[in-house]
Amino acid sequence: MQEAKIIQQAQALLYDRAMVSWNGEWVGAIAAIPKQTGTGGDLNYCEIFIRDNVPVMAYLLLQKKYDAVKNFLTTCLSLQSQTPQTRGIFPTSFVEHDGVLVADYGQRAIGRVISVDATLWWVVLANAYVRHSGDRDWPTQPAVQSGIQKFLDLILRPSFREAPTLYVPDGAFMIDRPLDVWGAPLEIQALLYGALRGAANLLRYAGPHSRPHTSHDCIRYARELRRHLLKHYWVTSKTVQVLRRRPTEQYGTGIQNEFNIQTETIPHWLQEWLGDRGGYLIGNIRTGRPDFRFFSLGNCLGAIFDLITPNQQRSLFRLVMQNQHHLVAQMPLRICHPPLEDADWRKKTGYDRKNLPWCYHNGGHWASLTWFLCIAMQRQSQSLPEDLKYNVKSFLKNSYELMLRQLPDQQWAEYHDGPTAHWIGQQARTYQTWTIVGFLLMHHFLNAPEEDSRILDLF
Repeated sequence: MQEAKIIQQAQALLYDRAMVSWNGEWVGAIAAIPKQTGTGGDLNYCEIFIRDNVPVMAYLLLQKKYDAVKNFLTTCLSLQSQTPQTRGIFPTSFVEHDGVLVADYGQRAIGRVISVDATLWWVVLANAYVRHSGDRDWPTQPAVQSGIQKFLDLILRPSFREAPTLYVPDGAFMIDRPLDVWGAPLEIQALLYGALRGAANLLRYAGPHSRPHTSHDCIRYARELRRHLLKHYWVTSKTVQVLRRRPTEQYGTGIQNEFNIQTETIPHWLQEWLGDRGGYLIGNIRTGRPDFRFFSLGNCLGAIFDLITPNQQRSLFRLVMQNQHHLVAQMPLRICHPPLEDADWRKKTGYDRKNLPWCYHNGGHWASLTWFLCIAMQRQSQSLPEDLKYNVKSFLKNSYELMLRQLPDQQWAEYHDGPTAHWIGQQARTYQTWTIVGFLLMHHFLNAPEEDSRILDLF
C-alpha cells in the first residue's frame, strides 16, 4: 500500500471511527475501534481515556482543530471529582450511558487503582491548547481556574514526606498493572513537573479574585522537584561509579548516600548500557531500592519538558542510539528495559499473565511511544553535534519506516511482544487509536517545520 493511502486510511479511522460526539461535538476518541460498528468492544476499550487522547489532542492541535481540543478539555473538567477522598482528580476514562457521561475514578479499574497520570496530563494539554490556539479567554473562565486550584490542592497538600516527588501506588500511570513501579516512578515525576509549569502559565490568566495557590507557588515547587530529580535520578557511567563507592548506614544532614543504597542493588548491565557518553533518568528512587530500569516515556518527557539540560538530552539520545537493538528492534519503542523475569516477575507482578517477560508493559514494544522520542530529538536537532544529528535523523526515519511497513498489515496493533518485538502482543487489541495517531504524528513531524515539534513545550 502506498504511503499516501496509508495516511488517508489512518486519518479516516481516527475521524470516522474513533472520535466520539456528545451533544453534537467531539469529546475525544475511544481507546480502540471495535471490529464491528456498534459493538461494545472488550473491557473498557470503547471508553474515552485522558491518557490515550494525549496524541489525539496533539494531532488535532497541529491540524488547527482547536474547538475539538477545547471541548475535550472542558468535558474532562466537568468530570473532575468533587468527592472528599478524590477531590481534584480527573477521571481515568469516561463513557456515555443512558444519555449521561459516566466517569471512572478507579472504582471500575482492574485492581481498583486510579490513574494519577490522567490528572497531570489534563493540565499539560490545557497549557498546550492555550499556547497553540492563542485562546486567552478560555483559561480566564472561573471553572477553569477553579479546576486548576483543585488540582493544586491535591498535589500541594501536606504529606508525611519532605521530598517534592509525588508518591503513588503500583499501576497508577501508563504502566497500569503491577510492575514494581510504586513509590516515586519517573513518569509521574516528569508529568508532575510538566503539570506544575503548565499550571503556573495558566494561573497567570486568573482574575483578581482570591486564589490560594499562585503561579509563583507552582514554579517554586517545580524547581525543587527538578533539583531532586537531577540529583537522584540522572545517571551516567561516572555517577554510577561514585554511587558504588558511597558509604552506607549514615545519619544526619550532611550524608552522601541519602537513600542508603547498597552496592549490590546496582546492576552490572549498566556498564554496557551506559557506555562512556550515555545518560538517562532511572525509573525510581526508594529507600534502599533504586530502580535502574530504563522507562522510555519518562525519559522522553524529561527531554520534552527540559527537565534535563541540553547536554543531558544529548547523552540520552546517544544512549538510545547505542541501545537501538533493545529499544527498537523490529518495532519502536520498548516501554521499559530490562523486563522483570523469573522470581522477580512472580513476586513483583503477582503472577500477572499479561505482564509476562517481554510482554505488554514488561519489556513490550509500543509504537504509540515513538512520537514522544521523535519530538524530544527534533527539538534539539539544530544544536546537536554533526555526528549525532546524522544518527538521530537516520534513526527517526528508520523507525517511521518500520511502522509504515508493519502497522497497517497488523491492523494497528496495541503493542508487540518478544525481545525483538516481532510478535503482535498476545492480548493486544487491534485498531488501537493511539497506535494510529502515533503513526500520523510521526509522519507529521518528519515532514513539518521544526517548530511543530514544540507542541508540548512548557515555555
